[in-house]
Amino acid sequence: MEGDIVTFLRSLFTVLVVVCFVAVWVWAWSDRRKEAFREAAHLPFSEEDPAAQRKEGPR
Repeated sequence: MEGDIVTFLRSLFTVLVVVCFVAVWVWAWSDRRKEAFREAAHLPFSEEDPAAQRKEGPR
């Protein structure tokens, strides 16, 4: 009897993790997030470098 409960809980946990994974995947690939992720992807290539400005001071 105890083994059945453990097996059920493991199965339930697996299903919940898969559902959460699919939910995050759908959220990440939704059209509403496309622009925000595009901007974030281009941040390393921006000409403004706040870290360098802090070290050098204001210009």
